[in-house]
Amino acid sequence: MTPRHKILAFYGVPTTSSGTTTITYTRMKYFTQLSHAKNPQEYNRKYVDEENQRNDVTGYNPQYDYAFDRTNGDAVLEDILDITNNEWVGEDAVRTIILVDTETGNAIKRDYAVIPGSEGDDVNVYTHSGSMKAHGEKTTGTASSTDSWQTVTFTSSVPPTPPIPPEG
Repeated sequence: MTPRHKILAFYGVPTTSSGTTTITYTRMKYFTQLSHAKNPQEYNRKYVDEENQRNDVTGYNPQYDYAFDRTNGDAVLEDILDITNNEWVGEDAVRTIILVDTETGNAIKRDYAVIPGSEGDDVNVYTHSGSMKAHGEKTTGTASSTDSWQTVTFTSSVPPTPPIPPEG
């Protein structure tokens, strides 16, 4: 059994300096919710000669639902707040998330559209919530860290080449 705190998400925070943008994959801290839904798309049909319906999964539309306490000085939260407060749209609101199993180093990387929801729902602390919905294909690989999982570097896996069937 893997404890929840061993599966960490890292958010691609963009930083621009001298006209060059650098992305740092920074640990997503201060989130009170970060749940992942696969949202499978289905094709359903009922044949006249069969008693039951048939179902197939034809695709996925993954998303993260998030909520966090507003905390000053955190680069990830500040970027999400920039997207929210400036009402960024299109590619300006797309960020990369890397989900890492810190016990194995296995990782999944995918772009997500940041979709702000509500804010100020708690009387004790100012909160924000919303979702991040898939904006492209996933890439599997491994992640490594030199700073105790505060930031990561992602290395893509090369998918195995399918065997070539013999001729004849």
